[in-house]
Amino acid sequence: MKFIDDLYDYYKDRLTGDEEDAEVVAMSILDELDRRDVLKLIGEMTDEELLGMFGLYLFESLKAKMAREGLGATRPQDAPRVH
Repeated sequence: MKFIDDLYDYYKDRLTGDEEDAEVVAMSILDELDRRDVLKLIGEMTDEELLGMFGLYLFESLKAKMAREGLGATRPQDAPRVH
């Protein structure tokens, strides 16, 4: 996506390569965009980029929901009894 390429070119000399860099840049960009801006950028995506973005959204949303619901976490009632 051209937007990502331009964003990377702008920030690459200031990035250290860790995940926190990407998070800070992403959050600051999102803070500046309104719904119309976001929809315009989405409209410029290829089908592959759009599906990748939506797939990541689904994955992260399901992960967060499972964490909130405690799914997969060990619960005391699930633990075997030791006498």
